[in-house]
Amino acid sequence: MTEQMVGGADGCRTGWVVCRRGARGTLDLRVVKTLAEACEGLSILAVDMPIGFVDRPRPPRQCEVEARRLLPGKASSVFPTPCRPALACTTHAEANALSKSLGVGITRQTFNLFPKMREVDELLCARPRLKRIVREAHPELAFARMNGGRPVLSRKRRPDGYADRARLLEAHGFPCPVDRLPGAARDDILDAIAVCRTALLITKDQATCLGPAKERDSRGLPMNIWF
Repeated sequence: MTEQMVGGADGCRTGWVVCRRGARGTLDLRVVKTLAEACEGLSILAVDMPIGFVDRPRPPRQCEVEARRLLPGKASSVFPTPCRPALACTTHAEANALSKSLGVGITRQTFNLFPKMREVDELLCARPRLKRIVREAHPELAFARMNGGRPVLSRKRRPDGYADRARLLEAHGFPCPVDRLPGAARDDILDAIAVCRTALLITKDQATCLGPAKERDSRGLPMNIWF
């Protein structure tokens, strides 16, 4: 059976870093402006960005809780996803105040991801067919799986952390073909490749799904993390 074209995407300064894996295992890395572009021609696109939002910040999405449990020493890499009402806010002060009134505030780091979160959310709501193709993934879970279930504790933005993850990718058949792309950081590239491997595992029914399989948010979007 011929393998399908799969991809992994990670947000970057100028859009999205996309890693596509062809049927023969070759990797293609590029930066695109929109996630819609990244979906073209793929059977599965694994995205390092939340999909599905709770209406109140407490309790959090179950998939996030499970992800943090699997990443001892690296749990902080799983950012808390905002509640849907806060996602509509345009300033950190507004989002933080609204979220606090509902239970817990929002960090500046999480708020900085709002534009990308809204892009994914709006795309999947406008094009429901893509819910079968676009799946939420997390690169640190992907690297932990490649590392025998143990989180990679080195920091990926440092030389040793970058090298640790590049070695894991190569050992699992996903050697990093480039370490520089205009508009993207080196670690963005690694993360896109890592979740591309998750996409391949999904097509082979070998991926793990966190969170209840049939859980949906108020707009019908799944709330699961794959690795």
